[in-house]
Amino acid sequence: MNWKTEYVTVSSRLARSKFVAARFKDYLKESVLDVGCFEAPLRELLKGVAYTGIDAAGNPDITLNLEACERLPFETNSFYCVMCIDTLEHLDNLHALFQDLIRISKRYLIISLPNSWCDARHRIDRGKGSIGHYGLPLEKPVDRHKWFFSLTEARSFLEAKAEKNALSIIEMVVTEKPRSSFVRLCRKIRYPGDRYKNRYAQTIWVVY
Repeated sequence: MNWKTEYVTVSSRLARSKFVAARFKDYLKESVLDVGCFEAPLRELLKGVAYTGIDAAGNPDITLNLEACERLPFETNSFYCVMCIDTLEHLDNLHALFQDLIRISKRYLIISLPNSWCDARHRIDRGKGSIGHYGLPLEKPVDRHKWFFSLTEARSFLEAKAEKNALSIIEMVVTEKPRSSFVRLCRKIRYPGDRYKNRYAQTIWVVY
């Protein structure tokens, strides 16, 4: 599956939700389950849709500890579209939850995964600084990543899940911060192929 790149700036959770509502509007119809919704900004952005948000914190419709959940409390094919945006990387039970997302989605499943390498590379190169969700704080944080992977690893995982579960990939998109064409060209010359995306792309999105 070829992936295409879209250049967007997402500076906050609300900005990300606005991007999702606009970019994936063709799939967000009838009934939508937002897994890992936190403050659930999509609730107000999706008009005419039966929206349900679940999470352990924030402002969900259903409060649920996803990491302690072996099976989501919904019947098979319960929602026209199920979305799980930048959430799976927070969960030890990533693989089991992924399978259950497939079970409860009737028509579409939208998943996004972050590129851990992009945020970490500057700090590793400099040999100083903390890496966002992967440091060692004195107290256990609420917002913590459990998995550290490159963009190409994420792509391989998402494609393998499609093959294993007989899913069709409708779209696969990579988002990246806007840069001048000259800067992107120079970077691609220095880091050809997937090396460029592993360094500079931020998120991979798939619609099944």
